[in-house]
Amino acid sequence: MSDAATPAPIRPTMIRHTVIRHTIDVEVRYVETDQMGVVHHSNYLAWFELARTALCRVGGRGYHEIERDGHWLMVTGAQLRYRSGARYGDVVQVECWIEELKSRTLRFAYRVRRGDELLVSGTTDHVWVEAATRRPCRLPAAIRDDFERMAGLAPQKQAPQKQAPQRQAPQKQA
Repeated sequence: MSDAATPAPIRPTMIRHTVIRHTIDVEVRYVETDQMGVVHHSNYLAWFELARTALCRVGGRGYHEIERDGHWLMVTGAQLRYRSGARYGDVVQVECWIEELKSRTLRFAYRVRRGDELLVSGTTDHVWVEAATRRPCRLPAAIRDDFERMAGLAPQKQAPQKQAPQRQAPQKQA
């Protein structure tokens, strides 16, 4: 079998850096529950989306910017594993990170917790799409650095160093 059939990671020889993970709090609303007060399974996907868009925003590229620049991140698959249910009134934490980044696709991973208890884990698969043609495309060059950094394939941005003000020596008067 040829290696050409398997897409390679964007930078396969790069040292793995810290993956950016972002967590949001979600308070379970009554409308999200069934008659027993347990969150309906479909709502976890909506929570995944909230965490994913927040991750992109804190990672340097919000969804609105991606779409404004003419690209979409189309969902091509979702996988969820349920362990326990959240209930009306709970506050749960939804954690998101990029698990895999390739030239045309990426996978986000998620964990939903209530305190230390893992309730749900899952992933969503996405493909980059050029909005004008509605055709799959490569990860846009203009945002590649942001997504590589989020996925741990590039070092994190360093905060600009503040420089102490330079004092000038008093000038001699002639």
